[in-house]
Amino acid sequence: MSFGIPLHMPVHRIAARLLLAAGLAAAAALPAAAQQGQNPEWFVPGQGGGQGGQGGGAQRPAQTQQRPAQRPPQAQANRPPAALPPGQQPPAAVIGIVDVPEIQRVSTAFNQVREEIEKRREKLNGDLQREQARWRDEQTALANQRASLPPDQLRQRERDLQDRITDSQRVFRERSRAIEQVAQQALVEIEQGLGQVIRQVAASRHVNLVLPRPLVIFNDPAFDLTEEVATRFNQALRSVNLPPEGSEAPAQAAAPAPAPARPAAPAPAAPRR
Repeated sequence: MSFGIPLHMPVHRIAARLLLAAGLAAAAALPAAAQQGQNPEWFVPGQGGGQGGQGGGAQRPAQTQQRPAQRPPQAQANRPPAALPPGQQPPAAVIGIVDVPEIQRVSTAFNQVREEIEKRREKLNGDLQREQARWRDEQTALANQRASLPPDQLRQRERDLQDRITDSQRVFRERSRAIEQVAQQALVEIEQGLGQVIRQVAASRHVNLVLPRPLVIFNDPAFDLTEEVATRFNQALRSVNLPPEGSEAPAQAAAPAPAPARPAAPAPAAPRR
């Protein structure tokens, strides 16, 4: 008997989200900007980084913007660069390469989330299989009692069993949705943290364009930022706080409902005078 409950979310979906958020983020925007329809094929940490080594004049525009607005440093880092005036040539590209699948392979936070989500899904799948076995046993017992039970009582027991099956299906679907929601929230935290680390590493090397490795056919090792990003990311985010499984209690539909008592025969009507 199949109930259409999606209990096996592939782990590669997690990798796909990380690729979308970190290596393929939009130009100088938060990782969430990749979900708002911007171009996900490159990452520009900020055009000011490539000019930082050319004297104090390159720092004056940043100070001028920060003083009147009183913006926190994080807000300044997340602001997209101003558009170039018409006819002005863009700055020379200083390129870095990041291998996001390699970063996720060595990330303690990513592996912690993956293992915990897999464990919760395995538990959910085991509970569902045991519940299905109980439903089959009850259906078999009803089939064996078909000849000995009155039709009304048999139909009532069949309706009770079907109601319990329907309620259990709903509970299992809610548990599956809860697990998926926990996974999505954890991935948002991971992708945001990874995006910030990529910006920090890129800025420290005056890189203004970061490409994911799948888009690059060949690159010199000096362009590769993967090892430094992975080290800093593990230092910045060692684990993700996942909510407990308290809201995912197994369905309570194991014990068969007691047979309803047969209705008493109606009392004879009093004779009319």
